[in-house]
Amino acid sequence: MKTKTNTSYLTSSIVKQALLGSVQKLDPRYMIKNPVMFVVEIGCLITLFFTITSYTTYNLIVTIVLLITVLFANFAESIAEGRGKAQAESLKKTQKDTQAHKINEDGQIEIVSSSTLRKGDVVFVQAGEIIPGDGEVIEGIASVDESAITGESAPVVRENGGDFCSVTGGTTVVSDWLKIEITTNPEDSFLNRMIALVEGASRKKTPNEIALNTLLISLTIIFLIVIVTLYPIGLYSGVELSTATLIALMVCLIPTTIGGLLSAIGIAGMDRVTRFNVVAMSGKAVEACGDVDTMILDKTGTITFGNRLAADFYPVKSVDQKELIRCAALTSVNDMTPEGKSTLELARKFGDTSELKEGATFYEFSAQTRMSGVDLVDGTAIRKGASDAICQYVLEQNGTIPSDLQEIVERISSLGGTPLVVCQDNRVLGVIYLKDTVKPGMRERFERLRAIGIKTIMCTGDNPLTAATIAQEAGVDGFIAECKPEDKIDVIKKEQAQGKIVAMTGDGTNDAPALAQANVGLAMNSGTTAAKEAANMVDLDSDPTKILEVVEIGKQLLITRGSLTTFSIANDIAKYFAIIPAMFMVAIPQLQILNVMHLATPSSAILSALIFNAIIIPCLIPIAMKGVKYRPMSSGKMLARNMMIYGLGGVVTPFVGIKLIDMALSFFL
Repeated sequence: MKTKTNTSYLTSSIVKQALLGSVQKLDPRYMIKNPVMFVVEIGCLITLFFTITSYTTYNLIVTIVLLITVLFANFAESIAEGRGKAQAESLKKTQKDTQAHKINEDGQIEIVSSSTLRKGDVVFVQAGEIIPGDGEVIEGIASVDESAITGESAPVVRENGGDFCSVTGGTTVVSDWLKIEITTNPEDSFLNRMIALVEGASRKKTPNEIALNTLLISLTIIFLIVIVTLYPIGLYSGVELSTATLIALMVCLIPTTIGGLLSAIGIAGMDRVTRFNVVAMSGKAVEACGDVDTMILDKTGTITFGNRLAADFYPVKSVDQKELIRCAALTSVNDMTPEGKSTLELARKFGDTSELKEGATFYEFSAQTRMSGVDLVDGTAIRKGASDAICQYVLEQNGTIPSDLQEIVERISSLGGTPLVVCQDNRVLGVIYLKDTVKPGMRERFERLRAIGIKTIMCTGDNPLTAATIAQEAGVDGFIAECKPEDKIDVIKKEQAQGKIVAMTGDGTNDAPALAQANVGLAMNSGTTAAKEAANMVDLDSDPTKILEVVEIGKQLLITRGSLTTFSIANDIAKYFAIIPAMFMVAIPQLQILNVMHLATPSSAILSALIFNAIIIPCLIPIAMKGVKYRPMSSGKMLARNMMIYGLGGVVTPFVGIKLIDMALSFFL
């Protein structure tokens, strides 16, 4: 799978911008968006006030550490945003206000600025020129360099008709010419939307983020109440607690670690998807990937290579192979599908030279009829298509089905091939053997998905026997044979009715309704505009198998957030043992038993916990950015593993860290 070069998440440019951003984000109007860190900032301002009015070294140190805590949290978010902004700057360089050759209604070509083009305009682009806007090819065939968008240097072919007619503004035609109908206004172009997304300008908090944020706010309020009540309790016990100490305790107890990293985790998750050359239209789409229960996959192009090529011709009894080849070739002369082109090419190799006479009528393949064909000038009707569709057509023409047809069809299907039956009027001539191959490693991928509880369903237009053979070879959990576009919607709705999250890929206009219905819809960039608008993700490399990786990235995002939340809350346990005994053991000597770390003094204990609370945030930035390593396993095993690493680790790490900091402080205090 092609991905963009994964550069280091820290570069000198990104660090400089992040340092500046961490200071700029101190603005209370921005900080209030993160309530946990806003509370820390308020605490910093209060201790700063007491430091100025009644200076003590202790108050000054508390103020400085609180400020550093806020700056570290802002730095984590700025680092995550910096990666997106760096990518956005790269994309902006591809935006050029180019000249466009607009074709007016009278057929005359007018040279205009690309920024003036509107939806519905038609432009002419030839070799060496930049495509001025997003659109669909309505005439011509050409090689297009899409490296500015996809990072892939090899040109791709774009032509009218089919699922490879979509072009993106900012890409370059490197051969021949294209006539393109503009499908979006400049301000709504795919490139502009992509820039806004990777910059984070249009990033909204996801439902899971909002829920976790609500939990963090609730914990913060609870600990605020606890801190307020501690002061009179201290007076009653004969201990007068300073404001700086109470604020330090509050900051250590509220979930500042996850509060400081939460936004960075979400931004980094979208960034990881983008670096796989997939544009997620929202963070919700990435999160939904992590919750996927069922995956709907097209056989062609996703599970198999998709290049179903004609491999042989099998005539039925009493039919000469040359007659079958001639009719198959005639139905394929104007058939621009891979199947049609390969059938004509194979017929030519067999020595056929048949040509259509002027006046013949060609019928394109459709998902409804599941056949294509041609009506010759003399009235002869030749059709090729799915076995049952052709059989029904022949019977409607008062024809008969040859006794050996089913045997040929089953033999081809058992080989994993696709049988394409050919008929002339009401007479079946034989079968074209279309050969397709399952992509290597698919069975292992589906086993990985099965291990994490994801069900895979293959959709194909093939007959049940072919579908069953491919399904068994690939290792999918289920399949739908002779699948029509509406069948995909039905299976998605059926799965969703059972409370499952469904993902699917698609590239054609007929896939658009299903892409819109699915919780996660991944459209191919080479596909139609309708498909891309219906989906909530677009793959710039047009690789349908990439949805498997995208699902794993979504799961990694959820695991990372859960793991760091566990680590943050587990941290608090160690902080209790550091601060609570230090605050009260002078008045209540019995609390000395809780001082398991044997910290030097009450002041050093509080400062050690506060300093550890600050420095743990930048230490966790690499995990927040790269994500917790994902391993395919059941949710139960995954929970147990992460609880062991991040739960137990979250308890042990502060004990070690706080003790080391206390030992260092004992030399200065």
